[in-house]
Amino acid sequence: MFNGKTKLYLYVGMFGSGKTELSLNTAIFLREKQTHVAIADIDIISPYFRSRDEKSFLEEMQIKMVTVPERYMHADLPIIPPEVGGYISNPDFLTVVDVGGNEDGAIVLGSLKNFIDKVEKSTFFVVNIFRPFSSTKSEIISNIDRISRTGKIKIDYLVNNSNVGSETKFDDIKMGEEILTEVSKETSIPLAFTSVDQDMDYEGNLAVFKIKRFMKNPW
Repeated sequence: MFNGKTKLYLYVGMFGSGKTELSLNTAIFLREKQTHVAIADIDIISPYFRSRDEKSFLEEMQIKMVTVPERYMHADLPIIPPEVGGYISNPDFLTVVDVGGNEDGAIVLGSLKNFIDKVEKSTFFVVNIFRPFSSTKSEIISNIDRISRTGKIKIDYLVNNSNVGSETKFDDIKMGEEILTEVSKETSIPLAFTSVDQDMDYEGNLAVFKIKRFMKNPW
């Protein structure tokens, strides 16, 4: 997936699937290989945890955070910075886009279609089978269909991000792989990778992307 051809990385999925974690980690991974990397936060759905919350950390790594002005950073307002289209179009930048959850979040992609369709992109549908309405093959396929239609975008890859936080066990991740393998067979959408905590030793049937978990539990 990180093949040197893709310029735009889009993460979509249901609410709480882990899109933000993967967007942040993808930007960090790309920054190790490329000088100019941007991450665009277009999540207008969830004020709980968004890429913009890690703005200072990303800037220390010289990753451009494209988000709303400082005074609106924590406001629950449907603001999409006009710079998003500019970074998507900029040939010097690899850009990661953190999209809001469910259909409401995907609607924003439709407004950026003129920019998105002009660049080499990869759209990743993130699944955590332990989130509501994402535990079965039929539920996941239905979610894929609704989000792709709402966002007017083709899903290129499936990502297994099945976890239950710090309680995640090997079998939890493997169960996610098994269900998504069935989804892949039925939809013909290839599986990209399984994401696991950076401290976890896991080997399954898919490539493994070890990630730093930025989201902290409130307890």
